[in-house]
Amino acid sequence: MGACLGVCSLLSCVSCLCGSAPCLLCGCCPSAKNSTISRLIFTFFLFLGTLVSIIMIIPGVEKELHKLPGFCEGSGSVLGVQTHVDCSSFLGLKAVYRMGFAMAAFFFFFAILMVCVRSSKDPRATVQNGFWFFKFLLLVGITVGAFYIPDGAFTSVWFYFGVVGSFLFILIQLLLLIDFAHSWSQLWLRNAGESNAKGWYAALCTVTFIFYAASITAIVLLYIYYTKPEGCTEGKVLISINLILCLIVSAVSILPKIQEAQPHSGLLQASLITLYTIYITWAALANVPMQACNPTLLVRNSTSSATATQPLTTWWDAPSIVGLLIFILCTLFISIRSSDHPEVNKLMLTEESTVRVGGEAAEHGEHRAYDNEQDGVSYNYTFFHLCLLLAALYIMMTLTNWYRPDESLRVLSSPWTAVWVKISSSWAGLLLYLWTLVAPLVLPDRDFS
Repeated sequence: MGACLGVCSLLSCVSCLCGSAPCLLCGCCPSAKNSTISRLIFTFFLFLGTLVSIIMIIPGVEKELHKLPGFCEGSGSVLGVQTHVDCSSFLGLKAVYRMGFAMAAFFFFFAILMVCVRSSKDPRATVQNGFWFFKFLLLVGITVGAFYIPDGAFTSVWFYFGVVGSFLFILIQLLLLIDFAHSWSQLWLRNAGESNAKGWYAALCTVTFIFYAASITAIVLLYIYYTKPEGCTEGKVLISINLILCLIVSAVSILPKIQEAQPHSGLLQASLITLYTIYITWAALANVPMQACNPTLLVRNSTSSATATQPLTTWWDAPSIVGLLIFILCTLFISIRSSDHPEVNKLMLTEESTVRVGGEAAEHGEHRAYDNEQDGVSYNYTFFHLCLLLAALYIMMTLTNWYRPDESLRVLSSPWTAVWVKISSSWAGLLLYLWTLVAPLVLPDRDFS
């Protein structure tokens, strides 16, 4: 009897995967908005593809696969059957580029399919919010097909698609960071004003000091490790320019005119933007293609062995690991949060609907996902998929350290293209933050509250 009940419970959960809406009538999931669940599951697909890419690029995976009898070509036979699968064909940089292509194609397909969906009454909204099992099969099918793309010029051309997409995703990261910084400062200042407690002001000052101290320390380390007394002029110039720009935006944030127009602006936001800008500068310098000016430069071929003239190094550098963590946080941020600022919601196309159809069920403790988009979608479906597409390209570049492969996939080089893309994105982010400070003064007739 217990087994029968268990099977019935399992079958009810399967409806979460094949139904027309995620967990709409399913007791295996908590109460939540239909739109939130859909975004989280699409984000899970992205994380799943990222995990597969990480596994495929880990050094030594091919060697371990060869230990499995009958799995790879030359690894022995099972029951007298010899396999002819070349494991190197679906591992390493080739695999990361093809996984990136598959995920980008998957999200691009849905971005096109969901153009101009206005509410859940549109039949396409049912596709957006359900049929997860078939979506997973579609992603698997695209991935398998991607591995049949001929080598040749594919990786060289796809590298530049990755560069452009990563640049745009870095700008989205900066926009989210600016919004987060403003919301954080407003929350703490509001709590301090309502409770008349000096502890909130002390916490604000402490966090701001930590951010600036970390930024100053990072700048000193960049000058020490990525510049030389003679030479490395590019590194010295880039570090100095970003240092000056960070000082400028920090000074502007506390000007009396700015404080009058935006009482909640201050050094907390500026310190967070400064710290992120220094990180982008570090990531850019880690791609400088000169060993003398870049101690973290990785020189490897497709089999993960160093060239004869270069010392053995680890495959991932520290900027890539930090970039991976930021990628995870930003994609989750895009999936579950709507901004407190109407202007950001309009720019990100994520203005939440006030309609709460089915909310009564949630209030009574029923485990179901309710449709909150009958009178209007709470986020732009197409824009959301485009954000995940850019995120897929960004993680593809991050996992390969922004290195450019040749057509044979045997030689990887760190191009100046990666350096300038990262540096220009940091400048664009600083200009965007500066605009959020001066916009109320330049456009006094608009409401920026």
